[in-house]
Amino acid sequence: MATILIVEDDVQILRVLAMWFSRNGYDVLECRDGEEALSILAESAVDLIVTDVNMPRVDGLELVQVVRNERKLDLPIVVLSSRCDQSSIAADLSLYGIRVHPKPFSPSRLLGEIASLLPSKARAVAAHQDCAKRGPTDQE
Repeated sequence: MATILIVEDDVQILRVLAMWFSRNGYDVLECRDGEEALSILAESAVDLIVTDVNMPRVDGLELVQVVRNERKLDLPIVVLSSRCDQSSIAADLSLYGIRVHPKPFSPSRLLGEIASLLPSKARAVAAHQDCAKRGPTDQE
């Protein structure tokens, strides 16, 4: 099962994201800023990061730079932003192959992108669990 680290300082958004990801078969780790995220990354195996941009202490852009440049982690990262300069953020992050999702965002699009970014093994496990939740079909 894939583990997603959610880095979001807005508690309501954090809880909603955790609920969506959990219901779709992912393990979830939660934190409220980039500094806490870096501590979690040092101690836990994570398959993907979903981060906000504007956060206290270490923001999402700094988090991406540390993960990629200092820690040399090649984890998929999805960035969420409500900032008005999203095109500038997107240009900066495109160097790392990271897309920016504006807030508010579409849950189905976000989940679709996450599924496409995870290794096929993690996607297969999530798909299997989704099928198991739905139960058998009438088609045989």
